Amino acid sequence: MQKEIYEQPKAIQATLEGRINNGRLLEECFGADAGEILDGIDAIKIVACGTSFHAGLIAKHGFGDLANVLCSVEVASEFRYRRHVVSKNTLFLTLSQSGETADTLAALRIAKKLGYKHTFAICNVQESSLVLESDLVLMTRGGPEIGVASTKSFTTQLVALLLLIIAVGRRHGMAESTEKMIVEQLDSLPERIEQVLLLDEPIAELAKQFADKHHALFLGRGPQYPVAKEGALKLKEISYIHAEAYPAGELKHGPLALVDAKMPVIAVAPNDKLLEKLKANLEEVSARGGHLIVFSGIDAGFIEDEHLQVIHVGPTEQAVSPIIYSVPLQLLA
Repeated sequence: MQKEIYEQPKAIQATLEGRINNGRLLEECFGADAGEILDGIDAIKIVACGTSFHAGLIAKHGFGDLANVLCSVEVASEFRYRRHVVSKNTLFLTLSQSGETADTLAALRIAKKLGYKHTFAICNVQESSLVLESDLVLMTRGGPEIGVASTKSFTTQLVALLLLIIAVGRRHGMAESTEKMIVEQLDSLPERIEQVLLLDEPIAELAKQFADKHHALFLGRGPQYPVAKEGALKLKEISYIHAEAYPAGELKHGPLALVDAKMPVIAVAPNDKLLEKLKANLEEVSARGGHLIVFSGIDAGFIEDEHLQVIHVGPTEQAVSPIIYSVPLQLLA
């Protein structure tokens, strides 16, 4: 897993290679019929499992905020076993590392019978069933992932999803300057992740505090909430410490009752439009004697004290911040 965490800069470069030119997305990367298919799409339905489901939850924000398109996300094992109402002109999008996840594959086959207009797969394995059975495909090119806990597959899926967000956004009013901004952030992403990997040593020191802990709570807001969910999943998978994630604004609706000095609270806090709201939520944790570990931007204004530790992730552009902030949580796990 550690090896694959460190492969992420190169894996992301591979995902982007040949798909961007002169600051613009090359839509041919989605396939010969992609332009015509995407012209008729008004909504996105994402179905996936586990870590890929979390990638879908992050992408939901991008499709809404950047591409101005309705997007819903569902766990494949739930999608399979309920009745459906299919919206007209909806693209059915599946995410999978292997392309052989049984629930996701079954969901794709059901979607075809239900009459979804077109299907699209983002996957890492070229000859997989998911790839062969989908109308459009974007390969993540992450290389073999041996670790059970997905790392580079997650971040390369997020990169691939941003490329699709650009393509869909072009058809729904995305300004050329917005596309240029996203592409510039993607171009600099491998180097930015190299910088985050330098945090490995301070995060390893931080991890020693978890040795005798049995529970952990992860918090985030907006697109950082799914990042927190992914961080909690990684900690569970790797350390067998019980961990769960909540939207920070939901603390007062129950989880705050569990907070004490024995349960570390990990917050994902880039300097974005929700930062001040998040800070107010974290003050509630401090008031109950909880120990806070905050992954934040340098300019986010957190001041360390006996109840608050800060790991500075660096200045972060909003479009790619979920990708960047996922990496320190992988290192922590």
